[in-house]
Amino acid sequence: MTIDLYPTLLDLAGTKPLQSVVDGVSLAPLLRQGVKPDRADLFWHYPHYHPGGATPYSAIRSGDLRLVHFYEDGRDELYDLSADVGETKDLAAAQPDQAKALRARLDVWLKSVDAQLPVPNPAHDAAADGAQGRKNAKAKAKK
Repeated sequence: MTIDLYPTLLDLAGTKPLQSVVDGVSLAPLLRQGVKPDRADLFWHYPHYHPGGATPYSAIRSGDLRLVHFYEDGRDELYDLSADVGETKDLAAAQPDQAKALRARLDVWLKSVDAQLPVPNPAHDAAADGAQGRKNAKAKAKK
């Protein structure tokens, strides 16, 4: 993950960080000796919208499993990346205990890093959003 770049570059340069807390781990041992990092889980937090279509979500990857929590509707999706690298088969309904356990770990991590959670925008105009979306689609179709 990109959070590993800073500690890796520091390690390779033989220097210490300028701050006391550094997210990520050094991948220098992996690059030098092929030693995998001692990290059980990876976490993502994306609490905003992106013009490309991404909506607010958080995720955890633990081993081959990846759970994604979507803030708009509160749903969780669970994927087994060893069998489904493209994340096409949501296993949350078939493996509710696994989904619940990963969601609990994700929630603990979010709290531990004091993650800013998305909140509704009281000034949001859904009708204007729809009109702008239709306008953008028409402009794209003309190209």
